[in-house]
Amino acid sequence: MSIQQTMRDGIKSAMIAKDALRLTVLRSLVSAFTNELVVIGKTPQDELPDENAIAVIKRAVKQRKDSIDQFTKGGRLDLVENEQAELKILETFLPATMSKEDIKKIALAKKTEMNITDKAGMGKFMGLLMKELKGQADGTDVKEVVESLFN
Repeated sequence: MSIQQTMRDGIKSAMIAKDALRLTVLRSLVSAFTNELVVIGKTPQDELPDENAIAVIKRAVKQRKDSIDQFTKGGRLDLVENEQAELKILETFLPATMSKEDIKKIALAKKTEMNITDKAGMGKFMGLLMKELKGQADGTDVKEVVESLFN
């Protein structure tokens, strides 16, 4: 079953359960999927490929994290709680990501393979590592691991 179909089924169950927050989040995702279909030149009735759906969900997760950060800085804790609840729902639809320890193992091997010894090659190294770990690791975690290797 596709991610898009899973969302539609989730909307039905959220409506039955009268879970307003989950319903709102899932409806916004389905709307974002439709927008993505239009962007890639398909009709809204088409099925969005899972890799595109995951990209849409990741964007939504990033938006929630940014909102949480901004609301926290602004002292709006009432809004932070809502964004955190939405984030929790969104994250259930993402595949599991690698731990920092696993990222570090791969990064160390790649660093040795590329023979990078100083910060000068960090940008190129980061780019190649991100390409290798695409979809398997969170970019923020990869960045933290790479920076720790060069400090």
